[in-house]
Amino acid sequence: MLEVTGITRMFGGVTALKDVSFTIGQDSITGVIGPNGAGKTTLFNIITGIYSMTSGKVTLAGKDISGLPPECLARLGMVRTFQNIELFGTMSVLENVMVGLHTKGSSGLLACSLMMPWSIKEERRIRETAMKWLDFTGISELADDAAGSLSFGKGRLLEIARSLAVEPRIILMDEPAAGLNGQETLALAHLIGKIRGMGITVVLVEHDMELVMDVCDRIVVLNLGTKLAEGTPREIQENREVISAYLGDE
Repeated sequence: MLEVTGITRMFGGVTALKDVSFTIGQDSITGVIGPNGAGKTTLFNIITGIYSMTSGKVTLAGKDISGLPPECLARLGMVRTFQNIELFGTMSVLENVMVGLHTKGSSGLLACSLMMPWSIKEERRIRETAMKWLDFTGISELADDAAGSLSFGKGRLLEIARSLAVEPRIILMDEPAAGLNGQETLALAHLIGKIRGMGITVVLVEHDMELVMDVCDRIVVLNLGTKLAEGTPREIQENREVISAYLGDE
């Protein structure tokens, strides 16, 4: 589904990523882990078109997407969530998900302003679809609430619902369990499994190792901007270089 080849990113004289390569299988759940400053979010920002790369290549289902902006990637089926929740706080929960359906609409500003019949029908369809994703993530009862009034955990679920509304082929989640309590993390793990069950590939940057080990098929480990290891959860748990990077040498 996704192939990252030789990704290097330099900020002035600082090398944030150096020659990082790996592949993500279709319908899989892959974790990207590493100590703070390893380059995980920078890698996500490059893959999703927020940062440019100094060198390297990213392909999605065999198509070169290197350097494409996020809106183009969304149309191709790649979406992401952010480490810091990005919601439209004054809009309702339902409206936030409807925004995620912008790629599915065809009515222009004039048709919407004049409330043309086809525009009204499309608006109804978008609303119904948005409600479906709120139900999928378990927050449909909050549809009319202001997004800014949500708890941190519910805000995470809303951001995921909005991303899923695009009907992506792959979703990248940046620290989805950050700020969640134990019960919310368990619910998140269940939701990630449901997302994969729909045939959507999942890639997540995460510091919660219990979550990573429970849900991921494979794990990529970054350290100081380079790929340190790659393998199954068991292989990563037993990798001495990974243990050293997290805990230090004895």
